Amino acid sequence: MYTIVSITVVSPNKTQAEKAIDASFDELDRLARLLNFYSETSELSLINREAWKKPIKVSKDTLEILGKAIYTSEMTDGAFDVTMGPLVKLWDIEHKIIPTKQQIEEKRKVVGYKNIVIDKNASTVFIKRKGVQIDLGGIIKGFAVDKVVQVLHRHGITSGVVSVGGEIRALGKKPDETLWTVGIQNPRQKGVDDKVIATVELSDKAFSTSGDYMKYFEKDGVRYHHLLDPHTGYPSRQCGSTTIVADDNTTTDGFSKLFILGPEKGLAIAKKLGFDVIFIDCNGKVILSDGIKNKITLTKPTPSL
Repeated sequence: MYTIVSITVVSPNKTQAEKAIDASFDELDRLARLLNFYSETSELSLINREAWKKPIKVSKDTLEILGKAIYTSEMTDGAFDVTMGPLVKLWDIEHKIIPTKQQIEEKRKVVGYKNIVIDKNASTVFIKRKGVQIDLGGIIKGFAVDKVVQVLHRHGITSGVVSVGGEIRALGKKPDETLWTVGIQNPRQKGVDDKVIATVELSDKAFSTSGDYMKYFEKDGVRYHHLLDPHTGYPSRQCGSTTIVADDNTTTDGFSKLFILGPEKGLAIAKKLGFDVIFIDCNGKVILSDGIKNKITLTKPTPSL
């Protein structure tokens, strides 16, 4: 999945721990082979090549993640869109490429999750329009964490921390019965002393952050980053970062794209769906959902609500 993975488990038995971790990495390899957007041999690539011609029969995991991606797209009013691949490729953040308005409008024509048709009974996926490309990059790491947790549970592991590219699941408690502590990065860090803006204590909870500081470049005083608004094709300017705390990582990963909608709409969606959200705006102001207010510790005086 082209990212850093860390799996820590607590076990009274070293052999049990090693088997659980080995099986977890095997599961990650399996999912990567199945759902890799850039691999010609993956099931996802087969869908992108052929599903506009006829429905393609797919595996249970592919059907599951696509269903959850479409649900996330619907619940975020399209702020998360699983067909953003063409636009993402157009914005070459690494090489500091800013596409033209004409290029953006051209690619926006083939962006739209409503072009995906899933038939659960037949286990098929159909794409209604040629050129539409499904890219699971905005949700696959969270989905992978959930699958790893299932593997760990099957091996009797109930305590530990799984991190796939920053998508984090805290299992149980530490050996000393305290909760796991996870930090939220300051999106406008100025030095080594202000890297972490807040910490959250977790047990059997999932945690994900999307921020404009992760992949970006600046040109003429403007920050261009990878979190694109599907409705405009340009980077969203609503905030600096969005963190979601929920029961599973598919939810936290996908819904961290509430970043694109911003605090007002994002808080309403989080309340409706029953998970917590932490917004940090571009000036360092912290905006919290009600459920997280007693579980977060700010590392320094910070303007907040």
